[in-house]
Amino acid sequence: MSMIELEIIKALAEEGNMRKAADRLFLSQPALSQRLQSIEKEWETQLFIRSQKGLELTPEGEIIVDYAKEVLVKREETFEMIASMIDKVHGTLKVACASIVGQTWLPQVLKEYIERYPDAQISLMTGYSSEIVKALNEREAHVGIVRGQTDWKGRKVHLFRDQLYLVDREITSIDQLKETSRPFIQFKSDSNYHREIQHWWHRHFSRKPGRQITVDQIETCKQLALNGIGYAILPAITLTGDEDVNKIPLLNSEEEFELTRDTWLIGYESSFELKQVGVFTEMVQKHAKIIRTNNKLSLK
Repeated sequence: MSMIELEIIKALAEEGNMRKAADRLFLSQPALSQRLQSIEKEWETQLFIRSQKGLELTPEGEIIVDYAKEVLVKREETFEMIASMIDKVHGTLKVACASIVGQTWLPQVLKEYIERYPDAQISLMTGYSSEIVKALNEREAHVGIVRGQTDWKGRKVHLFRDQLYLVDREITSIDQLKETSRPFIQFKSDSNYHREIQHWWHRHFSRKPGRQITVDQIETCKQLALNGIGYAILPAITLTGDEDVNKIPLLNSEEEFELTRDTWLIGYESSFELKQVGVFTEMVQKHAKIIRTNNKLSLK
């Protein structure tokens, strides 16, 4: 039975009058009468009894009218649900993120995201920048957050730039690295990050670090440095400011900050058109602006 036929049955039952029902449905009385006959033929039963008082439902008609009302109510509820879903953010947000960002800055963004959009799901993977690009190319992620220089050809949004610091319990100046016997604690990262540090080191020193410790996680690297085992080079994003340690910015005479690290949001344009990705992008940029503002204040 079509929706218009369900509407006809409902209108006839509620109005109890052929003329009033025809006016309500914007039909002529002959047309409405013909449609009713067709409906009764389909159901193989009489729905209404015509009398001087108008239309009266038969017992069979009462059952069919209840059915028609239930279908029409369900249809309206479905339309409302769809409209609500259009207004709400739903679906799964798939993010591939640099490990350092996923461990430090991103959780506060995702906390706000799930609080504001409880109908949305989140899929998060972390790894090196090369792994993030691979995830985007294979459509395993909608957007990626990468660190350092990137040759991504799709949409690329700059989020923030954070400074890198020499962190140690004992060393108080860069020059002391020339003579220290303390180990240099490094964490495994993408080759781009290590190239930048090596480039900086060779511009300042004629020899390699004497002793080195390599760990697999940046948080482990940080904790070893905080416990006085050696020195490390860490980005500002990993430091809260409350650490009991010397933090020496990597400066030189040519630039205010020689060694910094950029964070980018990347993805294909088609992914940014998804509602759950669009609101995430806005939220990420809002939180990134806070970091940029704090960085500017720290320079004054």
